[in-house]
Amino acid sequence: MSSDQTWKDKYFQELESAEQREEHWKAERNVLERMLVRTSLASAGQTPELDRLLDQIRSDLRKGKVEVDSWRRLQEQIDRQIALLDDMPSAAMVEGENTVSESASETGSLEPAPSVEDQSQRLRIARRVGHLLGQLLSQVSLEPDAESRARNLQKALLSSGNWDELRDGLNQVADLIVAAVTRSQREFEAFLKRLDERLESLQEHFFQQSSAQSSRQAAAETLDRNIRDEIEQVGRHIESSGDLNELKQSVTSHLESIGQAVGRFRVEETEREKMLSEQLAAMQEKMAAMEAHSEQMQGQVKKERARAVTDLLTQLPNREAWQERLSFEFNRWKRYQYPLTIGVLDIDLFKRVNDSYGHKAGDRVLQLVAREIKKRLRKTDFVARFGGEEFALLFPETHAEDARAVLDKLRAHVGDLPFHFGGEPVTITFSSGLAAFAADDTEESVFDRADRALYLAKDNGRNCIKIG
Repeated sequence: MSSDQTWKDKYFQELESAEQREEHWKAERNVLERMLVRTSLASAGQTPELDRLLDQIRSDLRKGKVEVDSWRRLQEQIDRQIALLDDMPSAAMVEGENTVSESASETGSLEPAPSVEDQSQRLRIARRVGHLLGQLLSQVSLEPDAESRARNLQKALLSSGNWDELRDGLNQVADLIVAAVTRSQREFEAFLKRLDERLESLQEHFFQQSSAQSSRQAAAETLDRNIRDEIEQVGRHIESSGDLNELKQSVTSHLESIGQAVGRFRVEETEREKMLSEQLAAMQEKMAAMEAHSEQMQGQVKKERARAVTDLLTQLPNREAWQERLSFEFNRWKRYQYPLTIGVLDIDLFKRVNDSYGHKAGDRVLQLVAREIKKRLRKTDFVARFGGEEFALLFPETHAEDARAVLDKLRAHVGDLPFHFGGEPVTITFSSGLAAFAADDTEESVFDRADRALYLAKDNGRNCIKIG
């Protein structure tokens, strides 16, 4: 019986382990499918044939129909399209771009001159980094020399057309970021050092107080002992003496000794009280300085914390803040079972804005859309920039249909915003997916449903909201 029971235990343990592995595999597959869908959307717009192949991938994922042989053929076709894309820049080069430049010949370099398209792309990247560097400088503090260097670097990135200068500038950006982080670390280390010095000073003060108290107790015991000794001697003299004058002299002498002992004790006590009063005043002053520095550092820590969970561009909470709030609302939902809905919002055809009007225009779109989302949600709702042109939303105590009504009003409002780029009006829309928490849900499973609903909205013509 014992052997049978052991075998059954092992069987059930293995069965449970297999179920856990299957759940883990399903979670990994969901993540990979989401990444694949997003990557395919980000790659759209290169060639019609490549777009058709990517659409096929998304269609198969939506249907849950993934045939290995069919996907191998898809992969081969996509590989061919990518190979054609790799060949396009060289075929589009103007005459002379494959030749070695005169300056390169003098130095012995065989690097071909970049094409006009490549040069333009490089300049756009440099401008983008310059713009981001400006945002960084508005959020962090640098040493005066480093800040001056950063300002000059930003100016060069935004205006220079010399790629060699821009390349050197881009290499300096990482150094500036390290300088900003290092300065904050140095300031914090200096605060800790000052705090340690003050704590050491307080410890010394408490030690002095303790010593003074011990000294005071010892002095009191000595005084008590001296008085008792003198009184005992007076008693003995009274018992043994028969001469009244001699007895008077003895009593007077002992009383004088007692008075001197009390006087010495009072003088010493006054000195001790004066010393303790001075130490107390010094300690209060140091405590006040410590509190001031502590409040200053607490304020600094709060600022740094706010920066760490805030998106620089939109000033919305970032992905880290989203995860914290999601966990909080999820635990609250599990406890009270109030309705809770997640939304994923994505600006439609955002890549076209960047490609057509530049990254500054794209940044402006993100800022304005973020402002309108934040302004039109309830105080209990939560929105964060999840990444790129995507935003994540939480609707506590809200059913999915009610959340859709809120987002529909927001969608109509954003579509009516007067965007103008390059002197021409541009309509901005967004698509969104919603999902409400249900029994046995996890944070990841609900987000996945909302994400799938978003791409369903994208595939159904964009500028709409779907519930998953």
